[in-house]
Amino acid sequence: MAANQLPNRCRLLISNLSLRYTSECCSPIRISKFTCCLWKRSLHVNRANCSSVKGPLLQCIRRHSIKDRYFCTSSSPSRQESSNPEKLTETELSHLCDDIKKELNSSKSNLGEISHYLFDGKGKAFRPMTVLLTAKACNYHCGRGSEVLSPQYRIAMISEMLHTASLIHDDVIDAADTRRGKPSVNNIWGQTKSIFAGDYVISTASMMLAKLGNEDVVILLSQVIDDLVRGEFMQLGSKEDENERFAHYLEKTYKKTASLLANSCKAVALLGDCGPSVTERAFQYGRNVGIAFQLIDDMLDYISSDKLMGKPTSTDLKLGLATAPVLFACHTYPELNSLIMRRFSEPGDVEKARQLVAKTDGIEQTKYLAQQYCQEAIRQINGLEESPARNALVTLTHKVLNRLK
Repeated sequence: MAANQLPNRCRLLISNLSLRYTSECCSPIRISKFTCCLWKRSLHVNRANCSSVKGPLLQCIRRHSIKDRYFCTSSSPSRQESSNPEKLTETELSHLCDDIKKELNSSKSNLGEISHYLFDGKGKAFRPMTVLLTAKACNYHCGRGSEVLSPQYRIAMISEMLHTASLIHDDVIDAADTRRGKPSVNNIWGQTKSIFAGDYVISTASMMLAKLGNEDVVILLSQVIDDLVRGEFMQLGSKEDENERFAHYLEKTYKKTASLLANSCKAVALLGDCGPSVTERAFQYGRNVGIAFQLIDDMLDYISSDKLMGKPTSTDLKLGLATAPVLFACHTYPELNSLIMRRFSEPGDVEKARQLVAKTDGIEQTKYLAQQYCQEAIRQINGLEESPARNALVTLTHKVLNRLK
């Protein structure tokens, strides 16, 4: 059915997206309008609900058997000169892990050893890098230079600590053997000590947060911890209604991954005495990049290797988790719905799901959706004054989309 035969609401969503994302293209990607409406709808939801797609909209899209159309993408969505994120944050990141270890000093030698283990400076440092660049960009925009203030640097530390603590707990839940290319904490010290070590990192980060003495920032970062726990509980279940399933997945993605980035970016903007419009842009940048980062992570779980990722891959299906690639594949192979509801628990379920995903464009749709979140992140951050840090945040979105691990 042609686009002009669609109900006005769907047609408006599709046409708006087409106008925004057909310039500067170099290679066409065949993308369903389901994906376009899905992303576009997620931009207008209440922040508390993060990203959601209402059942009636998905039903509308399917009912009218919307054909695919071509959208174009470019490896460089912005032609503006970008700066190197690593170079701009090199000074701060060079001693960030050492500063974290100093905070984690404990009279209990075993606890100190465990909690120090993953702070070896060999991780991607994506979260503190993003937070530091946001601080620099917001400070410059507000006429305070581009240096990172001490409280803002502490937020970068706290973001990395909360993230790492969540990894320690995740590895216990998933019984993972490796993390960041080396044996996981639980593989060396066992589950009980690993859980306590993760709790210790969170409690230390909470003390650091309290010492900042900024009530608004304390509330923001406390929300992150709340979201992490709620996201884990959301991951334990799935929606029976397939129309609500993607909304559930995106909300879980926000809580487990994007909330930390969004609220940390907003926190550094607040600490730079920036106004509401700037703090909201910082929040939206972190939110959109965070969701895109997790979408790519879920995609890589299907196509990457253990050695490249530095952690086990092909694990989501084995753990019973339905992520974007298989959720997209459901629209071609509805029989996947029963596998999802039983969490791929029967013999042959995992392999069948992988084979069906491979027969669809679920991987491509996932990457396209991530690209749209990155485009929105760029749109938000480009509302700030141009600076090396702002340009580096744009570059960071390209790195998110094109990363291999």
